[in-house]
Amino acid sequence: MIRLVYLFALTFCLMAGASVAAEMESMPSADPVFAATLADFDGKPVPLAELKGKLVVLNFWATWCGPCRTEIPHLIEAQEKYGPRGIVFIGAAVEDNADSVRDFGKAYGINYTVAMAGKDQGIALLRALGNKIAGLPFTIVLDRQGNIVAAKRGIMTPARLQQILDPLL
Repeated sequence: MIRLVYLFALTFCLMAGASVAAEMESMPSADPVFAATLADFDGKPVPLAELKGKLVVLNFWATWCGPCRTEIPHLIEAQEKYGPRGIVFIGAAVEDNADSVRDFGKAYGINYTVAMAGKDQGIALLRALGNKIAGLPFTIVLDRQGNIVAAKRGIMTPARLQQILDPLL
């Protein structure tokens, strides 16, 4: 039984690793992003088509996600550094309780736009963007031409984000 559990865990890790490699080898189309409409905390539509022509860091996260909680302070710092230089940061919360997300954002001092992707729509969008297991956090970077130039499931480190963003400015 222990061997079976070990084999299952090993297989899962290998499959997840292959998925990450596939995400980085070829970038998916950004069409699903521009077709999506998220919502603000009051349920008002936030059409992502408005991001066309802008440099964008779009981060999918959830309040219950430990790695997301680790990553958010890095994104806050990046917003302080790159926001004034024209890069738009958006946090897409993959959950349904807007009050919980709003309270979390205040507690963490999130200084960039947060919109509600919702659980079902968020998972569908993650998968459409190549994140087949819908793992969080998941970050994509869009250039001004609307192309995904970077995609990362897991924590986006400040060094990696700088490496991606600096050449785009």
